[in-house]
Amino acid sequence: MRQIILDTETTGLEPSEGHRIIEIGCVELINRRASNNRYQQFINPEREIDAGAMEVHGITNEQLASKPKFSDIARDFLEFIKGAELIIHNAPFDIGFLNNELFQMANGASPQRIEDFCSVLDTLKLARNMHPGQKNDLDSLCKRYKVDNSHRTLHGALLAMTGGQTGLFEDTHSPLKSATSTVTATDIRRLDSRRPKLPVIKPSAEELAAHQDWLDELDKKSGGQCVWKKFETSPPVK
Repeated sequence: MRQIILDTETTGLEPSEGHRIIEIGCVELINRRASNNRYQQFINPEREIDAGAMEVHGITNEQLASKPKFSDIARDFLEFIKGAELIIHNAPFDIGFLNNELFQMANGASPQRIEDFCSVLDTLKLARNMHPGQKNDLDSLCKRYKVDNSHRTLHGALLAMTGGQTGLFEDTHSPLKSATSTVTATDIRRLDSRRPKLPVIKPSAEELAAHQDWLDELDKKSGGQCVWKKFETSPPVK
């Protein structure tokens, strides 16, 4: 299972008003575990950034002046996301901007769409179904699921995901690294081959039944979106 958590930063709120993408950040998940595979790109939007947007992400016009245009990076970006499930909080916003960029590239021809390359899961819609009547912005979800994002002060695309958003998915024993970091010898801890084998404790019939009841309840509350039930009905990975 290959999924990609995606976020964008933009010059403003509405592509219909001429606003453009200025940053794309992606973090890859394999079987819901964060890999070291990242995609991050600043983009020259060929227009000024709104002051309000700049206060949110801290990206300036001067920083983007020498960056490539979207058309220059589109092929590599689409190749990165191809065949994956995109996980996006408030997906219509990001997908709307991405499809607008693809439309701009088409020059009157039939434009490509992000949905032509991958499926999309909107975690805001999912959160609203699971927590109706509650705040479901990322900060509220991080607080609800005890994800520490206190060190994040600006909302950069990759910064946001490596700081707080992927904490909802990552293995807590494998901290996410930045897009430019590499694994060194000091990052690798080898276990003693002489160590005793860990015991395998199988659940009892009562525990399995209680587990199934809990999954059924989660599936009911999430409108059939319980991912653990999908894992149990999926064929094993060889």
